[in-house]
Amino acid sequence: MARVKRAVNAHKKRRTILERAEGYRGQRSRLYRKAKEQVTHSLVYAYRDRHAKKGEFRRLWIQRINAASRANGLTYNRLIQGLGLAGVEVDRRILAELAVNEPATFAALVETAKKALPADTSAPKADAAA
Repeated sequence: MARVKRAVNAHKKRRTILERAEGYRGQRSRLYRKAKEQVTHSLVYAYRDRHAKKGEFRRLWIQRINAASRANGLTYNRLIQGLGLAGVEVDRRILAELAVNEPATFAALVETAKKALPADTSAPKADAAA
């Protein structure tokens, strides 16, 4: 039976791990076992945070939309409800971008949402105050 020589593959595997570990501190960038452990952990962090980033951006967009819509006299919740009733299909990323870069366009969307909303039934009536 022929002898299997594995040195080339083993060295290549170690080299790729150590290249990926460049920039890590101490033994984690120099020793194969420590580097392999840290690279594996780093990949786990990267996977987790790629998915977490999507939620973080959505929260940021909602905060920006809420601030801009309150400046125009409507809460975020009522704005989204009004846009839905008006049939305006604009996602939160675009709404946030409009709120920051084009306030006039955003104000027009807020007015569209206000017109589409039914009268606020939970608001105190003017007759009750008298």
